[in-house]
Amino acid sequence: MKNIAKYIDYTLLKPTAQQADIQRMCGEAKEYDFATICVQPVFVKLCAKLLQGSRVGVTTVIGFPLGANKTEVKGFEAAQAVADGATEVDMVMNIGEMLAGNYDAVKKDIQGVVQAVEGKAVVKVIIETAYLDQEQIAAASKLVKEAGADFVKTSTGFGPGGARVEDIRIMREAVGPDFGIKAAGGISSYEVAKEMLEAGATRFGASAALAIVAGEK
Repeated sequence: MKNIAKYIDYTLLKPTAQQADIQRMCGEAKEYDFATICVQPVFVKLCAKLLQGSRVGVTTVIGFPLGANKTEVKGFEAAQAVADGATEVDMVMNIGEMLAGNYDAVKKDIQGVVQAVEGKAVVKVIIETAYLDQEQIAAASKLVKEAGADFVKTSTGFGPGGARVEDIRIMREAVGPDFGIKAAGGISSYEVAKEMLEAGATRFGASAALAIVAGEK
């Protein structure tokens, strides 16, 4: 696995994050050439300014971390993030509706965000795999693809569990060979990151991005 940095969304979503942290991380993101930096919506405009002219994109989170916001609110939040300079948005699906089997509601919620950004940003959908069984993981992954999003993502990092290799394999089988899969939650070493990619992930989120890159070397 060469140049693992290009698969990483360098992530800071803690409520204690401050502007100085974001400034440092943007510098590191440019140095290592990560795919994107993933931050809360309030920091998008700052990141877009600091990363201007680099190849590093700006990811933010929508309806985070519970997914229980109304679709209209998620759509507004996503559109505002894109206006501020976000190139990718990671939305949390409506987990309660998924668990209840209301697949149409889940799909419409995702479509609301996809339509709100009108192709101006990559849309990833967090299905929070720790709450789902294997059949639900497969079904949610298919709904994400059908709704017109670009990636299905495992976890927020705030739920009861993070990314698991077996879940990545289920997601890959559900969406086929070419769809985006993002692993997130608990990926803290090069070995774990490599395992996720080999299982079928095409991107992963990590706050431990520097340690992962160091592990590759």
